[in-house]
Amino acid sequence: MSESEVTTVEKKDTETRQQELGEETISKLKSGKDGILNELRRRIVGQDEVVEQVLISLFAGGHCLITGVPGLAKTLLIKSLGEILDLSYKRIQFTPDLMPADITGINILEEDRTSGKRKIKFVKGPIFANIILADEINRTPPKTQAALLEAMQEYTVTAGREDYELKKPFFVMATQNPIELEGTYPLPEAQLDRFMFNIVIDYLSAEDELKVALSTTSKEEEPLTKILNGKDILEFQKVVKKVYVPDNVANYAVNLVRNSRPEEENSPEFVKKWVGWGAGLRAVQFLLLGGKVRAVFRGRYNVSIEDIKTLAYPVLRHRILTNFYAESEKVNSDKIIKMLIDSITEEKSGLL
Repeated sequence: MSESEVTTVEKKDTETRQQELGEETISKLKSGKDGILNELRRRIVGQDEVVEQVLISLFAGGHCLITGVPGLAKTLLIKSLGEILDLSYKRIQFTPDLMPADITGINILEEDRTSGKRKIKFVKGPIFANIILADEINRTPPKTQAALLEAMQEYTVTAGREDYELKKPFFVMATQNPIELEGTYPLPEAQLDRFMFNIVIDYLSAEDELKVALSTTSKEEEPLTKILNGKDILEFQKVVKKVYVPDNVANYAVNLVRNSRPEEENSPEFVKKWVGWGAGLRAVQFLLLGGKVRAVFRGRYNVSIEDIKTLAYPVLRHRILTNFYAESEKVNSDKIIKMLIDSITEEKSGLL
């Protein structure tokens, strides 16, 4: 097949995918993302990459964990997103004395004044909202952290013998302080794996820090405009799943994740040396799903290896658990991810 014939075939494939996905829906998704970014920039300075990763998680139907030291606008970012989206929003401040029932709700004994009979009534907790801000989630013990597990995975809450369904879209955005800080409880591996992304917020540049300092001390905070509603988000979540993933891209994602496991025969020596536990199947799923959203954000109808490489950090950093040797040599999961990306060439992205 000549080069011109290949180009013609690729063009036809792109046009077919456009029709399958719905050009109007894709256009609305891109404009919605741009609108949300513009609104957030009115309050959040210099964090465009972080904001995009949060939006990818939202439109992919995942949950995200945001890590950073206090004072980097983690809570402000999520609170502002809650204002922009026309959805119910609740904030849960995690503290050492917070109980699971404070999140999910409790059964109470209620008396009917007309008949005098008593009955059990379930009082819903703050988990029954579309957007949940779990603020400083690692300030509370694992028992309470685990109260989010069922809700995040099954979209239901069990109280007594009854199951209560959560209304979709349901999106948990949790903030956590670095585990080195005093008074923090590391999240269990099963809890961490429920989060699609672990997004790290770092300090701003000197220029951006000056902008924030001047703007926040010279004018009042203005209300943000509503951009999208729940129906829009659910529609987008269905559409992005139809985005095409080429075989070589899917193979690359699988190899990247499998090579992060020290027990794998083909994993690199640095993984066997520094990694105690590698990423599981969810990592592959989230790499491909996130790649689909990122592709649509950039006007493409197929996922590229570059999408996988970019999202490898937020997807894998909380799924690659380092061992004592890595800690003693000050090697973190981000460094291991970079070395993994460098170790797999695109030409050899077939299944190992």
